[in-house]
Amino acid sequence: MARNRKYQSAASRFGPALKAFLLCLLIGGSGLGYVWQKDQISQLGQQIKKRELRLGDLENQNDKLRKQLAQMHSPPYLERRIQDLGLGLVRPQQNQVLQLTEPERETLRPQRERQYAAPREAAAEPKG
Repeated sequence: MARNRKYQSAASRFGPALKAFLLCLLIGGSGLGYVWQKDQISQLGQQIKKRELRLGDLENQNDKLRKQLAQMHSPPYLERRIQDLGLGLVRPQQNQVLQLTEPERETLRPQRERQYAAPREAAAEPKG
């Protein structure tokens, strides 16, 4: 004989509804996670692109500044700046320049001739 719904347990009445709710929650959560992850990937890609553009701009600026520095080190530029500032500097005459020769290095002694400490016999002799 079939029983009435009145005598069914609460778990058997709400079990299928609870399973359906948890399944929907799992699918919905997975969907939200997927969309959030895609959004994060998109934002990171935009940040990378922006920083690569900034890097390119900084490299171009660095090249311009390097060229400007090389120009400012050139003798014609320095002479022009000296004249503009009125410093009165001129190149030295040839007889005012003193040429120095660099001394030659000592030839390296062979390994056996190097002596860093006194020989054992000399160290063992008493002074007196």
